[in-house]
Amino acid sequence: QVQLVESGGGLVQAGGSLRLSCAASRNIFSLNVMGWYRQAPGKQRELVATLTSGGSTNYADSVKGRFTISTEYAKNTVYLQMNSLKPEDTGVYYCNAKIYRSGWYEYWGQGTQVTVSS
Repeated sequence: QVQLVESGGGLVQAGGSLRLSCAASRNIFSLNVMGWYRQAPGKQRELVATLTSGGSTNYADSVKGRFTISTEYAKNTVYLQMNSLKPEDTGVYYCNAKIYRSGWYEYWGQGTQVTVSS
């Protein structure tokens, strides 16, 4: 079992920056994949960025060059640095963890709201 707690959301003007944090209840090095997803009002949840335990990253095309996913293993925390924010980045951002133990297990945080004003 893994508990994930997000923080760092808020209201920011277009062009601004925010850093989201996701604190995990266990050693994140043991988690196969960590990621951030978002859900805008009336839309499906979508992938924003992922980071594997091997260090590979993947980003949605819409955030490449603006967002960066990173980890701080000593704090069991994953970050999402978001720069040059746009109004279309508005949504609830969720932290996600996937573990493979004879099958995939998936865990979600409660989400943090990000609102970008124009």
